[in-house]
Amino acid sequence: MTKIERDPLAQIRSQTAAVIPAYQDEKHIGDIVRRVRRQLDHVLVVDDGSTDQTAQRARKAGADVIVHSENRGKGEAIKTGLGHWLAAATLSSGGSDLAVAWAVLLDSDGQHLPEEIDRFLAAAASATARLTFFLGNRMDNAAGMPFIRRVVNRCMSRQISRVCKQEIPDTQCGFRMLDSQLIPELLGGGDRFDYETEVLIIASREGYRIESVPITTVYTDQVSKIRPLRDAVRFLKLMWRYRTNLAPTIYAGAAAATKSDREE
Repeated sequence: MTKIERDPLAQIRSQTAAVIPAYQDEKHIGDIVRRVRRQLDHVLVVDDGSTDQTAQRARKAGADVIVHSENRGKGEAIKTGLGHWLAAATLSSGGSDLAVAWAVLLDSDGQHLPEEIDRFLAAAASATARLTFFLGNRMDNAAGMPFIRRVVNRCMSRQISRVCKQEIPDTQCGFRMLDSQLIPELLGGGDRFDYETEVLIIASREGYRIESVPITTVYTDQVSKIRPLRDAVRFLKLMWRYRTNLAPTIYAGAAAATKSDREE
């Protein structure tokens, strides 16, 4: 009997879980969860100390929910979610039915279209390098992005690309997909918005290639939770730390993995 090979995209979809950090997003979270669940079976919302109905509406829409007793920051919410799926992946290696190989990160306020998760799954299915981190890219069509954000994003992306030693056009995008094997390296670091930048630096240091996935720029009624002065200081401190400490040989792992792929 001929063995029927499983569709690679379907296999990746079945092994992918979503993490949605949320804070005071009762208006959008139910709709976002329902749309993500049309793409993925496993959806986790981490309510970062909201005082509104964020957690209740996420549960009602079908998500698993973890609630922080107080607001800890987006970075901490992401780490809680990644840690949850890392535990699930560990259990799966011991015989659990849930095998989590990938985690998709997206925001709770409607800036990211859940329907575009398919773009990340397709990119993962066709990736040639074993160590690849997938990052949304809005900058090829950024007309819908406010002018100041566009300028700041391009400036920050240039600086971060230098530290990561690879071109990353949209470092500020929170729509991402990462290999669960990278999660243990991501459970430290910053606790606020600087964490998302640090994740890219850590992934680069671990030998991952950052691959851009084109996504739609969406800005409607969202109110930014970024505090410009405080988060600018955090960013500058982060960049200074990694500029002085990031070793030039961080891509040895990626080169070795690519070589291994060619030899198999």
